[in-house]
Amino acid sequence: MKINYLKINGFGKLKNKEINFKNKINLIYGKNESGKSTLLKFIECMLYGISKNKNGKPLSDYEKYKPWNYEDFSGKLKYKLDNENEYEIYREFSKKNPKIYNNKLEEISKDYNIDKNKGNQFFYEQTQIDEPFFLSTNMVEQKEIVLDDNGQEQLTQKITNLLSSGDDNISYKKIMDNLNKKLIQDVGTDRTTGRPINEINEKINEIKNKKDNLQNASYLKNEINESKIELKENIKNISNEIEIIKKIKSEKNNQETEKEELFFNQKIIDENNEKIINLKNELKNSNFKEENEKEKNNILNIIIITVLVFLNILINFIKFPKIVDILLIVGTIVYLFTYLIFYLNNKNKNKENNTEKIKIENEIEILEENIKNKEIELNKIKNKMQEKNDVSLNLIKNSFKDILQIEEIIKIFNYDSNKLDQELELLNNELNNKNLELNTLNIKEKDIDNKIEDKIGYEEKLEVLEEEKQELLDLEESINIAKNALESAYNEMKTEITPKFTDEISSQVEKITNGKYKKVCFNLTDGLRIENENGDYIDCNKLSIGTIDQLYLSLRLCAMNETSKEKMPIILDEAFAYYDTERLENIIKFIDENYSENQILIFTCSNREKDIMDKLNIEYNLIEI
Repeated sequence: MKINYLKINGFGKLKNKEINFKNKINLIYGKNESGKSTLLKFIECMLYGISKNKNGKPLSDYEKYKPWNYEDFSGKLKYKLDNENEYEIYREFSKKNPKIYNNKLEEISKDYNIDKNKGNQFFYEQTQIDEPFFLSTNMVEQKEIVLDDNGQEQLTQKITNLLSSGDDNISYKKIMDNLNKKLIQDVGTDRTTGRPINEINEKINEIKNKKDNLQNASYLKNEINESKIELKENIKNISNEIEIIKKIKSEKNNQETEKEELFFNQKIIDENNEKIINLKNELKNSNFKEENEKEKNNILNIIIITVLVFLNILINFIKFPKIVDILLIVGTIVYLFTYLIFYLNNKNKNKENNTEKIKIENEIEILEENIKNKEIELNKIKNKMQEKNDVSLNLIKNSFKDILQIEEIIKIFNYDSNKLDQELELLNNELNNKNLELNTLNIKEKDIDNKIEDKIGYEEKLEVLEEEKQELLDLEESINIAKNALESAYNEMKTEITPKFTDEISSQVEKITNGKYKKVCFNLTDGLRIENENGDYIDCNKLSIGTIDQLYLSLRLCAMNETSKEKMPIILDEAFAYYDTERLENIIKFIDENYSENQILIFTCSNREKDIMDKLNIEYNLIEI
């Protein structure tokens, strides 16, 4: 297949762009973010359509590549297959299906099947290459020579299929796994559980056991009857105890009024006691404050009077200005007058304080009297409740003395309300369990009766089950025959296909690595291995990253030829980013010499590939983005 021409009307950052490709090497050059990856994605979407599913990404491909300010989201692609048939594809990406034209420009879109999810399957039907395999072999994306998990799995599966069955779409391992799975799921073995053969055997054993149990059916039925009698007696006793507790609860509920009165009076007593404490504290604090203030005032007055007397004596011995003498005498008279007024006010205030104290003391006496009255009333209520308790207890003892011992009745009667509720809940649960046991025994009894009646039917069931078991054994034999035939064919394929395929890979690796590695081997157990210069075979994952790059690229190129009859374009997007100059020169020379029938599309942002092809005089078509 060769891509001859494409026209991009609008796709991502690209619009109104036309590109002509040549048959051999096409070097697509552009700086980073110039649109090379967008062009590569355009080719993929033209052949397989564009996805509107996000698949865990922030944007779907449709959202990512739809032009923001340009309505024409479409393009055209022309290509030619190895059978010389030429096609034109016009696709509007907002529509699921493209328009397909042959070399006569006749529309042939309806000649191909349309998948409701993937759209028109024209390219797969033409080449037998689906999109995942196209991406994992023909298209080596940006800086990723080593296969990603999905691509590696698909490619490895294709290689494994070729090695094991000769057809890339037929996997020996998968078929063998499916046969083993079918054997386990549809038949089963002695080691499995829950499979048809296990279920059949279990049913056969169950029927046989039922037959054997019929011999003891009468004995089992007698055992069940005895258990039922015992259970019924237990149920009766539990029910009687429940009735006693309910009666006790009822009697105690009749005393709720007295309990409320008891609580109310006790609450009043507690509140009055608290008030008395507060009043006594208030009285104590008031006396302390009064005495404290009186003592402070007396000390101050003594000090002031002492100073004034001293000053008046002093003026008789020391001659001061007359104005000073007058001021001192006037000050003394004013202070004595003020002190007199203060004394009279303080006397009135003390009188008022004494009145307040008497008031508080009277209030305390009233509260104490009230407490005494409430305590008397409280004792009357308690006596009344005790009388009612005695009457209720005697009534219950007389009513249930034949059912429960007197000591047990008294014990239960003394329980508080919460304890009675707990006992009642426990007894109800026990009663439910006993009733459940009784129902279970009734079902078992009925089942035994049915077994006795169905004695003849068991023989017929065993006969049917034995026939079903034989069918499963026949299926098991058929699957084992298929497995043996498949294994025989696989062993034959290993001797014919594997050497040819590994020889081709070995030849490619030897050329790419300049003879450093000469032989590659592959098997289902060890995977891909390579012979080093010392002759030892090592796992390819132990090689240097550069050698792994070369090996995997060789593996892809070889797989592409082996798994597809169509000579597909080899698309390399920054595939040589980790190659040194020597490796890059070797791989370009190798691709030019060995894949001359394939169209090569090399996407790059550097001039290394161009410089090497100029140096080697390799013809190429330069396309600048």
